[in-house]
Amino acid sequence: MNDRATRKTIGYWLWAVIFTLTLAWSLYHPKDLFTWFLETLPALIGAAILIKTYHNFRLTRLSYQLILVHCIILMIGAHYTYAEVPLFDTIRPWFGFERNNYDKVGHFAQGFIPAIVCREIVIRQQVFNGDQWRNFFTVCFCLGFSAFYELIEWGVALGAGISAEAFLGTQGYAWDTQSDMGFALIGAIAALVLLAALHDRQLSALGVDQNK
Repeated sequence: MNDRATRKTIGYWLWAVIFTLTLAWSLYHPKDLFTWFLETLPALIGAAILIKTYHNFRLTRLSYQLILVHCIILMIGAHYTYAEVPLFDTIRPWFGFERNNYDKVGHFAQGFIPAIVCREIVIRQQVFNGDQWRNFFTVCFCLGFSAFYELIEWGVALGAGISAEAFLGTQGYAWDTQSDMGFALIGAIAALVLLAALHDRQLSALGVDQNK
């Protein structure tokens, strides 16, 4: 095994260790076990998909790293609930916030991170010719995914009643759903602007021609 392959193997094992340790911490005396399950379920599903596709459709390092960051964000929110993450309670008076805004970090990530994963898939599957349609589709996908997640939250609220309040984390904000989708939209656009060049270099290293 050459040095590059060794570094990759170490990187993937490190990914798994960080994911597992964070998951274990998140599960240790969470604020609400039902909320913990709901919030970590996407991370668990995502990890299962990555394991299943690891040999047949290995992603770039950037995609794996971003997915791990997203999982950590989910697990932190799951442990405390999104409305009660201590750091964001601490900084509320600094910025004059009326609520704990950790959920907005989560929804920004909900656009920022899937944008790169979606971009990678459509490039490697040669779905579009050129950047414009590719970027348009990616942004639409992320916004649609955010809206779909809001529908899931609504369904959980209807099915579970008051026990889903911590999962929704609206904190009395009337425009919470709309602002959640807005943050996801901003995140998707920001990812394409900030990370496209780095992503292209890593795709090229995998032998992918992103100009097709």
